[in-house]
Amino acid sequence: MTLFKDPGFNFNGLLALGGSGYGAAEVGEVLTAVNTINKAGLSAQTYSETFKELGDQLMAAPEGSKPGAQTTRFRALRAAQYYGQALFFVLGSDNPGNEEQLYKAGRGAWDKFCELCDPAPVTANIPYGKTPLPAWFFRPDDSGERRPTVILTNGSDGQNVDMWTYGVPAALERGWNALVYDGPGQGQLLFVDQVVFTPRWETVVTPLVNWLAARSDVETGKIALTGLSMAGNLAPRAAAFESRIAALVAMPGVLAPWLGFPPQIREILTPNKQETNDIWNKEVVPELPPPEAATMKKRIEPFSVPAMLDAREGKMFTDFYTPAKLIESLDITNVVGRIKMPTLVLDYDYEQFYPGQPRQMFDKLTAPKDYVKLTTATGAQLHCSPMAPQQHCEVVFDWLQEKLSGS
Repeated sequence: MTLFKDPGFNFNGLLALGGSGYGAAEVGEVLTAVNTINKAGLSAQTYSETFKELGDQLMAAPEGSKPGAQTTRFRALRAAQYYGQALFFVLGSDNPGNEEQLYKAGRGAWDKFCELCDPAPVTANIPYGKTPLPAWFFRPDDSGERRPTVILTNGSDGQNVDMWTYGVPAALERGWNALVYDGPGQGQLLFVDQVVFTPRWETVVTPLVNWLAARSDVETGKIALTGLSMAGNLAPRAAAFESRIAALVAMPGVLAPWLGFPPQIREILTPNKQETNDIWNKEVVPELPPPEAATMKKRIEPFSVPAMLDAREGKMFTDFYTPAKLIESLDITNVVGRIKMPTLVLDYDYEQFYPGQPRQMFDKLTAPKDYVKLTTATGAQLHCSPMAPQQHCEVVFDWLQEKLSGS
């Protein structure tokens, strides 16, 4: 399943390709972009540039007849995907300062898509500290009927379009509502408002549940919570303290995001801030090849505004200690036992970021629980099954249907 020789680029390309099943990409568009990038020579520059151009093309009117609303709608959804692809690698390109602009282009495409949905999602800014959470509440229709509702939680570098691929249509097809939102460290809160991740994700989810519970079209006893990628840590943390969640899905289960970093990176962190940063700046940074440096900038930015702002100027951040301690504080090993609602833990063949952690989480759970491993036999291998999101949603939503129906 090789689109690119580099596994990082390859994984992202597979995610784009996988979105095709839900209209969030087009196979021919993605493969054409892949060929263009490989022909030019794979790099963050060629990847980001090629996918941005594809997004720009789709946001312009197509050649020939005037596009109808449905054409415009799904072109915008695909554009959101391609801008997200460009955004992911922009910090390693020649134009890292374009990061916020690229995010806004993707957000504009997403908003255009939502505006043309029927019914359009209810949009809201849900109170959270000093910076409200942008939210999109999708409903199967505008009848006002009370329905089960799924809160879809993104990971550390996903965009709203990923929540479409990994849940919104699957919920709507079953007659449920779906809530998509940006939390701290994600989307608008990160790239525009400059708010980083919090280890207390219940402070994020509780306002969402409050907002849903106040609506007449939400069945308050049937609110489920899912967490994709690193949100397989965030969602369980929230569920441990928010008892109104009726069912929880961790995709995959993640006890300690810090363990997702290579051992040689984790070894840099010592109890002393000055010592840690001296090792980082004097021993590590001078030896980092440009691709690895770009990867570190990308992985650290949701945990450090100074790191993000430095990266946009083409510089490496100098304070490793502070974001590393924040990532370390996301460990939920000791709170998983508080979870009371039925929980599904997903795992994947060749899970490359959190190997072993889903099973460890499952073993620590004392609530009613299920464990499912998605496998290579059906093309659902790798973190979050990038090539098989439809299969992924079938597993998750069939399980949720059983739990929320009470059968």
